[in-house]
Amino acid sequence: MSETITAAAAEALFPTYARFPITLVKGEGSWLWDDAGNRYLDFVSGIAVTNLGHAPKAIKEALVKQLDELWHVSNLFQIPNQAEAAKLLTDNSCGDAVFFCNSGAEANEAAIKLARRYQQVAQGNGRYEIITFEQSFHGRTLATLTATGQAKVKEGYAPLPEGFTTILLNDISAVEAAVSDKTAAIMLEMVQAEGGVYPVDGTYVKALAELCQKEGILLIVDEIQTGMGRTGKLFAYEHFGIEPDIFTLAKGLGSGFPVGAMVAKERLREGFTAGSHGSTFGGTPIATAAVKATIETIVGDKLSARAAEQGDYLMSQLREKLAGVNKVQDVRGLGLIVGIECDGPVASIVTAAQKRGLLVITAGPNVIRLLPNLLVTKEEIDEAVTILAELLEAS
Repeated sequence: MSETITAAAAEALFPTYARFPITLVKGEGSWLWDDAGNRYLDFVSGIAVTNLGHAPKAIKEALVKQLDELWHVSNLFQIPNQAEAAKLLTDNSCGDAVFFCNSGAEANEAAIKLARRYQQVAQGNGRYEIITFEQSFHGRTLATLTATGQAKVKEGYAPLPEGFTTILLNDISAVEAAVSDKTAAIMLEMVQAEGGVYPVDGTYVKALAELCQKEGILLIVDEIQTGMGRTGKLFAYEHFGIEPDIFTLAKGLGSGFPVGAMVAKERLREGFTAGSHGSTFGGTPIATAAVKATIETIVGDKLSARAAEQGDYLMSQLREKLAGVNKVQDVRGLGLIVGIECDGPVASIVTAAQKRGLLVITAGPNVIRLLPNLLVTKEEIDEAVTILAELLEAS
């Protein structure tokens, strides 16, 4: 047990996380320190949350300023930060209207609700079914875990909400077979991050978007992990030449401050009218101060383009250093979300990397997932790749 967390204190928590025996107490840029003074190169980023590194100056300054002024008021009042953050999102995306919430699951929940209500109330067609994909991950509320295409998150939660169909990804015939006059929306990730770091096929995405438009189905893109510059574009859908009707954000949106958002096209405003949805803490002055500063930094400093460049470098170095390593089956990803698929479980590699001062995580049992921040240097990439190559060669 860590010296900074007593056994009694740890027992006060539900055991919902299989925690590593590391207590992190300080962060700066790409680096973290534990309570024993050990330093770690962070290629987890809080699972794609600290996209600007740890304790970024611009976000800290914005938060400190707001903390000195106003923390919370109800959404029954005007909140300037919230409106300005929404304008930054719509100015830099295909969306026109924003709903702020507190997490990725809540953002996806809002997207599901908006899709159903728009179809049923605004369009009057009674549609309610949502099509999702195997190996997807959309959250842990009852609706979003039902939408998730992984059985492990659903165990013990029956009965699950009706109205969700899960099909094989990258198979347009499977979509055509699943669509009915009850289909309200199709929901997908541009990269299945939790499912193994699988980028979606570009030709398939375009065919899917065309099908949605033809059939009056809303296209929802879950950008919770891929948004905010991580893939080399501000939003991952930009890689594929499509415009979703709805997309969702969280994780990197507030640089570590908890906040989520659902962004939608103009015509969908009539789906969410006054009183139809809400959130007590959604879009507080503090949260949206973090959002504003985060977007301004990513856009102003052209960090999406930097992520694309550094991501190409990371992929090239991994492929070069891991070529010929029998355990490695594939290296894939988009921008700075990268997966190393191996021929067996990788949990021991993750633990061994920690002992070498490198933090990585898994994406399924056989995939090592790398999520460095957008400001990661080539020297830091070289260090991480060297550690991983040595561990994989020795395993």
